[in-house]
Amino acid sequence: MLAPPLFVVAMSYLLGSLVAGVLYSRARGEDIRGRDLPGGSGTYRQYGRRAALMVTALDMLKGALAALLALALTPEATWLAVLGVVLGHCYPVFFRFRGGGGIAPLLGALLVAAPLTLLGTLGTALLVIPLYRRFLQARLKLNAVPVATVVALPLGLLLAGRFGGLADLLVGGAVMALRAAHLLIRPPVREAQPSTTQPSTTQSSTTPPASPQPEPRPDTRAANRP
Repeated sequence: MLAPPLFVVAMSYLLGSLVAGVLYSRARGEDIRGRDLPGGSGTYRQYGRRAALMVTALDMLKGALAALLALALTPEATWLAVLGVVLGHCYPVFFRFRGGGGIAPLLGALLVAAPLTLLGTLGTALLVIPLYRRFLQARLKLNAVPVATVVALPLGLLLAGRFGGLADLLVGGAVMALRAAHLLIRPPVREAQPSTTQPSTTQSSTTPPASPQPEPRPDTRAANRP
């Protein structure tokens, strides 16, 4: 049997690799990664609010389960579970290492390992997002979630230093930063959307072209007469 730290990392990684957004889209007969990232935001854009809430809850649940496993086997190193579950979500072994951004499983793990740190950080982010959208997004043209993360993360680090979860937050943030850099360097390939343009019904487009007429053959009988 693996040593407890390795077992926690391995099991957390396998849990993280069960990306809810991919599973949901495949249950509908498609793969969301052809159009968007398989996290809560991408699921909301592609399938609506109800699907996004379900996907986000499931991704948070796997983070919480990984942290509970770490508390049972390596209570002094819950960051091992955070490392495994966020890495699995971003680079899932079951889906050719093409996953999401890692936010939801990190939140789920922190909810178990460092709830006070999570509530303070999340509360700050939820305060920043509407303010940014109202006053700055039209000018900066950046998504609200990364901006809120940049603002809330320093406060989260301060809270983690006092209430616990510093290593968890640093490890999870490092994996998310790696994934974000990877997406910037090599953006996901989007599938071409089917064209909705209707074919023209004008006479010129529906009438088949006229068949070319055969060229007349020269009459050689007169030339062969004596």
